Amino acid sequence: MAPAAPRPPGAPGTPPAKPATPSGARPINPFLANDPNAKARRLARALISDLISYFPQKKVEGLRDGTLKQLFGEEIKKSYEEYVGQIGAEFAETTTHFTDALNDILANGQALFSGNKSGVE
Repeated sequence: MAPAAPRPPGAPGTPPAKPATPSGARPINPFLANDPNAKARRLARALISDLISYFPQKKVEGLRDGTLKQLFGEEIKKSYEEYVGQIGAEFAETTTHFTDALNDILANGQALFSGNKSGVE
């Protein structure tokens, strides 16, 4: 059996060409980017999302009663320690990514947490 002749671009059965970026380089996958801020934001959001996955009723009660900080205090501290362990204390203390995730995800957009540490001090 003879090998099949190459198909011209755009012919039926030919996969579409991938668009090039303006520089001609391959597009960067944002999940593989080396941007420390992007990594820290993703990590903070993942840690806080995990809290809600484990304790959904606690979030509902805390929002209803205004006791999120008290109800989640220990879990937030443990998550912050994990966050610092992965991104470093200096970087964690000079950014607000963790607190932003607390406010955005745990507090449903309310500014209940402040500072650039665990937000519960």
